[in-house]
Amino acid sequence: MKNFVFNTHTKVYFGKEKIVDLSKEVTNYGTNVLLVYGQGAIKKNGIYSEVVEVLNKCNVVEFGGITPNPRIKMVREGIKIARDNKIDVVLAVGGASVIDCAKIIAAGYYYEDDPWDLVICPGEIKIVLPIITVLTSFGTGSEMNGSAVINNEEEEEKIGTYSPLLQPEVSILDPVYTYSLSADLTAAGVVDTMSHAMESYFSKDKDTFVQDRIAEGIIKTCIKYGPIAIKESDNYEARANLMWAGALGLNGLTGAGKTSAWSCHPMEHELSAFYDITHGAGMAVLMTNWMRYILNDKTVDKFVEYAENVWHIFNEDDKYKKAEKAIEMTRKFFDECNMPVTLGELGIDDEKFESMAVNAVSNGLLTFAYVPLKKEDVVNIYKMCL
Repeated sequence: MKNFVFNTHTKVYFGKEKIVDLSKEVTNYGTNVLLVYGQGAIKKNGIYSEVVEVLNKCNVVEFGGITPNPRIKMVREGIKIARDNKIDVVLAVGGASVIDCAKIIAAGYYYEDDPWDLVICPGEIKIVLPIITVLTSFGTGSEMNGSAVINNEEEEEKIGTYSPLLQPEVSILDPVYTYSLSADLTAAGVVDTMSHAMESYFSKDKDTFVQDRIAEGIIKTCIKYGPIAIKESDNYEARANLMWAGALGLNGLTGAGKTSAWSCHPMEHELSAFYDITHGAGMAVLMTNWMRYILNDKTVDKFVEYAENVWHIFNEDDKYKKAEKAIEMTRKFFDECNMPVTLGELGIDDEKFESMAVNAVSNGLLTFAYVPLKKEDVVNIYKMCL
């Protein structure tokens, strides 16, 4: 296991009606609050009213309308509003798109130039407004990490960035707040959570037993509770386990001490940038095709470990057949969750494969992936997804 630093300083309030603790946490940082939210769902399901009620002693300035795959133009608009109102703390109420947008607003508040600089050069982030989140979905882990993913429509770029300064100070996680998620968004959250665990799980590091068992537990949680939550939107046990799995899946636990770069997320970010699809849907298409593409003599033992520990496949002696069966069971699970398993289901053809592949490898990280990928490899994987 490599040396590492692990720090997740986010204070989490988990459980029913934990919104009552929001006011005391917000006022620790000030009373001028920028309330960032999405396209109105929280007003329909009653979460907005609960948040506003507990913040009745604060000056709340609203900034709504954040879209999925949040745009840099909305970040710019949010920064202006925050500055005009001398905001003390940024409160994100929503899912990953809202939280990610709020993070860059909080960082951009103190930055004199264009906030896109902070996305492509996170080292420029020196100071941020305090960030607090009230989570209304699950799967991305943004509520408990310093990552954010932002779209630049003008450049057709979707880039993930990271700074420890972007980590929320406090996050409220009430599983009841996810009851109103549609079946499709619930399934997308399940796939997203699994994909985070898998990206860390499939690595070159050999001595990370603890991290790998945690990752397997997160994946198995999704397999157990995902179908239940999709069918029973108000099943608290399922929602609670999925919400906590989503937070743990990307708070650094599964990747601590690991060195391999992620493989599928750079490829999916290009799909989302060019076609504005749901991230979890793109990951459902890519993950199993990537698995098939990289299966070889050097990786087969890891796939056998995955097959046995996650899918309990023991009645097969041939390592390759065992690995292939695990990949097929993963694909079948995504399909049973009504997630797409081909790009055709998303209305995507091969027109932009070359451009997307160029962008996916442009930062060089895929050179350090579990199995290093070049532009031609990315194109080939995209073609397998048709």
